[in-house]
Amino acid sequence: MTDATPHIVIIGGGFAGLWATRALAGDAVRITLVDRGNHHLFQPLLYQVATAGLSAPDIAAPLRHILRRQRNVTVLMDEAVSIDTAAHTVRLRDGEPLTYDCLLVGSGATHAYFGHDDWAAHAPGLKTLDDALLIRRRVLSAFERAEAEPDARARRALLTFAIVGGGPTGVELAGTLAEIARHTLKREFRRIDPRETRVMLLEAGPRVLSSFPESLSAKARAQLEKLGVEVRTGTPVGAIDAEGVQLGEERIAARTVLWAAGVAASKLARALGAPLDRAGRVLVQPDLSLPDAPEVFVAGDLASVQQDGKPVPGVAPAAKQMGAHVARAIRARLAGRPTPAFRYRDFGNLATIGRNKAIVELHGLRLSGFPAWLFWLVVHIFFLIGFRNRLIVMLNWTWAYWSYQRAARIILGK
Repeated sequence: MTDATPHIVIIGGGFAGLWATRALAGDAVRITLVDRGNHHLFQPLLYQVATAGLSAPDIAAPLRHILRRQRNVTVLMDEAVSIDTAAHTVRLRDGEPLTYDCLLVGSGATHAYFGHDDWAAHAPGLKTLDDALLIRRRVLSAFERAEAEPDARARRALLTFAIVGGGPTGVELAGTLAEIARHTLKREFRRIDPRETRVMLLEAGPRVLSSFPESLSAKARAQLEKLGVEVRTGTPVGAIDAEGVQLGEERIAARTVLWAAGVAASKLARALGAPLDRAGRVLVQPDLSLPDAPEVFVAGDLASVQQDGKPVPGVAPAAKQMGAHVARAIRARLAGRPTPAFRYRDFGNLATIGRNKAIVELHGLRLSGFPAWLFWLVVHIFFLIGFRNRLIVMLNWTWAYWSYQRAARIILGK
């Protein structure tokens, strides 16, 4: 292709960016895909890496490998640091600036600590593989340190895990940590009994999994409590430090605190000069473009989209649909046709809680327990990238189901 071929720059190799890139495979365009990492991550299973159920390569694949047969794509491992929409230019941290005809910004979201950024050092969130490996190290190290701790009070604090946030990530982490303590580790220590581990799920709102109907939310709470998780709702966390959490008037001594309470759009959103919502996401036009720069599109967690009076959720299916839509909109724009409006198709909502425990809402159909858990398994295996990943995850889950063992319990780093 020549320099006269339209140049499409796509920032972010997540669901939105990758789906847009692949949708443009047959078009006469040059695509440059920029991502800070070299891989696409299947984020819905990230908690499985954090809790030692899966290894990092099981839920990720190199972007170059995924796109190896798509000749109109160049992949750059770099970071976009600023965007000049007037000059149609993206400045990279290390590479030369990129000039574009159309731009898709899908750089995702990061953790939001609601003005308490100092909490981040004591309560890591879960957005990347680095986050997952850090959480795994803290969780597994807590048991090791408890085994060597002679003081009973300090040992209890080491065996107390507090998860802040009762959304899907918080529920998944809490349920899995309870299963690890009560089943996976129960015969492996001599000085401590892992079954005495205290797992707490702290939600400021009135119920966990608030995006689900109240009846399913109540079933999820009951399933968590059956696993031994202590669920606290209705009280926001007041402080987090190296020793634990302040919950209202109560001080909880917990040496491992995990953050699953909120997300904020990436800092790149502010570089676009477009209006933002309270979470820092870009308020886009119906076709996902910017109001004053129709050749610039925003998709995924970075986009604030309203449909039928409700926000489009920040979930993987929505990001995939946005990416595919942006590809169609770019195609229309380059052909001089009107760009279509985005319409999100909601295929349902599901969350897993633990072994044989999950909830599913699917167009009026509501499931909980084993049927929901089985449905969750099938859906997540189906949507993984690559046959190898599907096979490895299926084998790992089968082994874990029958043995209660987790395949990736290796502590890495310091």
